[in-house]
Amino acid sequence: MIDQVLKFIAKQMDGYLQVQQGKSTLILPGSPPYVILGNVSQIGTADSNNLNNHVIVSLINVEEDRISRPVNNYVKVNQQTGPRVVYKNPPVFLNLLVLFTAYYTDYSSSLQLLSSVVRFFQYKNVFNSVNAPDLPQKVDEIIFDLTTLSYQDLNNLWGVMGSKYLPSVVYKLRLIIISEDFAEGSAALLKEIIVNDKSIVGL
Repeated sequence: MIDQVLKFIAKQMDGYLQVQQGKSTLILPGSPPYVILGNVSQIGTADSNNLNNHVIVSLINVEEDRISRPVNNYVKVNQQTGPRVVYKNPPVFLNLLVLFTAYYTDYSSSLQLLSSVVRFFQYKNVFNSVNAPDLPQKVDEIIFDLTTLSYQDLNNLWGVMGSKYLPSVVYKLRLIIISEDFAEGSAALLKEIIVNDKSIVGL
C-alpha cells in the first residue's frame, strides 16, 4: 500500500513537471521521468547513479494516527442468512513523512525543481476519487501538509541518512488506511437476552 501511494504521487508530480517544462522557462536535464521513488540515503554511494538529476521521493518516517482509529473490533454485515457480527481488528491509520529532494548537478536547477515541488502541492494538496480517479485501490483520500523541520531536526535527519544537506522539503501525507480483509470470526447478531424470565431486546 505505501509503495503504491508513493509511486502514484511520483507519477502525478512527474506529469506536472513535464507540463511546466513545456510552457515555461524550466529546463530539466535528461528525459522523463523527472520524479522517481528512491532511497535518498544512497546518494554518494556506488548505487547513486540512477538518482542523479531527479527529484527523489523518499519515505523518512511512519506514524500512527490514533485519533482516527475506531475503538470497536467488530463490524455488522448483512448476509443472506441475516445480519451478523464480524470480529476483526480495526484498521490502522497512518501518516507518512515524505522527503522530496531535488538532486541535480546544477545547483540552480535543484532550486528551480524544489520550487516546482512546492508549487505542485500548492496547486493540488488533496487527492481523491474525484480529482484523481487513478488512486491506488482502497485509498479514499490523500492529504499533503507542508512540514517545517527545525535546524536540529534537519541535522539529525541528514546525519541518519549519512549525507550532506540537499535542497529538499518534507510533507506529511495523511491518511493511509491499512486493513487486512481476514476476520477473526463471526457470530449471529444478538437479538434478545432473557434474564430472570425478562426479555431484553438486543441490538
